[in-house]
Amino acid sequence: MTSEPLQEARAFEAQYGPHIPDRERPLFHATPAIGWMNDPNGFSLYKGECHLFFQYHPYSNEWGPMHWGHLKSRDFLHWERLPVALAPDQDYDAFGCFSGGAVELPDGRQLLMYTGVRRGHNADGYLQDIQTQCLAIGDGVDYEKYPGNPVLTVDDLPQGGSAIDFRDPKLWREGDGTYRAAIGNRTEDDSGAILLYRSADCLHWEFVRTLDCSCNRYGKMWECPDFFPLDGRQVLIVSPQEMDPEGLEFHTGNGTVCLIGDCEPGSGNFVRRHAQAIDYGLDFYAPQTLLTADGRRVMIAWMQNWASAGAKPAHCRWFGQMTLPRELSVRDGRLYQVPVRELEHYRKGCVKHTGVPVSGEVSLPGVRGRVLDMTVTVRPTGPDLYRWFQIRVAKDEQYETRLQYRPDEGVLKLDRTHSGLPHDIVHTRKFLVRPGDGAIKLRIILDRFSVEVFVNDGEQAASTVIYTRQEAEAITFEAGGSALLDVEKYDLIFDPKDAP
Repeated sequence: MTSEPLQEARAFEAQYGPHIPDRERPLFHATPAIGWMNDPNGFSLYKGECHLFFQYHPYSNEWGPMHWGHLKSRDFLHWERLPVALAPDQDYDAFGCFSGGAVELPDGRQLLMYTGVRRGHNADGYLQDIQTQCLAIGDGVDYEKYPGNPVLTVDDLPQGGSAIDFRDPKLWREGDGTYRAAIGNRTEDDSGAILLYRSADCLHWEFVRTLDCSCNRYGKMWECPDFFPLDGRQVLIVSPQEMDPEGLEFHTGNGTVCLIGDCEPGSGNFVRRHAQAIDYGLDFYAPQTLLTADGRRVMIAWMQNWASAGAKPAHCRWFGQMTLPRELSVRDGRLYQVPVRELEHYRKGCVKHTGVPVSGEVSLPGVRGRVLDMTVTVRPTGPDLYRWFQIRVAKDEQYETRLQYRPDEGVLKLDRTHSGLPHDIVHTRKFLVRPGDGAIKLRIILDRFSVEVFVNDGEQAASTVIYTRQEAEAITFEAGGSALLDVEKYDLIFDPKDAP
């Protein structure tokens, strides 16, 4: 039975969403039909298609009582809009249906696991959230909430666990047919932890162990966990709140951390070996992954930052978008990420320039645009390093977004100060890249309202939202000193007949 709040949300979305022209949206990045979007939820395969749910407030472009929006795709790039999947319509989720995961059941149904939030007063009279884990089961379009909700409550927490910060279950099915869920929590020392639960039927759950905890180093509360094997290692990804900066690796505030390690034989305990940022740009949070039928681990994230989520254009009818889905790998103990290979199907009109000497600012014939896939390789002209190299994209006489590399420092800087955001927020981010001989390779994806950069074949990635007017489509290259430049640029074009 569809509840009245869900019917109202579906009707609102259907009435107003179609009036937003396609030209006001990115071409390849997922956006809501209307209203507000944040964390990806339930990123999974169901009956051979990719389903993407997300935190959703259809009624405004601000965060509000959380619903679950719903999209699906055959190629990770073109998204079919489906009706709102969940609305806050029960006592246990009256304040919102927060983030969670999804899995296909053996009987062909799809199960959603989410955090239900209600509000109540504690013993001191303070208003606080009470968070529990809940289920909904459906056919890929319509979902019924499980009559036995919630299935995990404060009674299922380990000693010292927080009922206030207990959220974002990531759900998966093991090879033996049992189910696992990794859930974010906060411990007695006020630091983040990830809890592991298991179930034989997805309805009855038991606590297994704490996978890992921050110990007050990598932020406080750890949100939106994911836990998966990759290239012979075990990977735990988390989105910490209240991060302290560490050099140029981690920045202040809300961040994302990839923990790479191993599972001990016998006990299955996760042993952390390495910690790194997932994305080094300005807008990236709450990533989730899935395993494709052909064995790829693919990740998507909210391409936004909580600290700048209020910095939106006036009168925008949708707000929030997802990153391009990325294929993950582990090499030399680090996480690598590149855009899904399906993107190459939409590359048209190759323009190549090889061995171009650059001293000062230059533009190149055929290299311009706002929806494109461009690879730029920069190298010294001889034994002497250039002092810096700079790429300006989405540029006209007023606007630009810059990438600047200083080879002597090994620092890449992303700067959107002049990108059309009329708010005093953080506009620049610097990060260290692998030291070398002055050469650097950058793959740059532009899609109307965003820039995503992949460094040295995916060793690092950096994402940022921009709101530069679409007419600003010039691209220039500039060197402090002398450098050699290779460019390979494609327009990204979607023709409906190309859709899978």
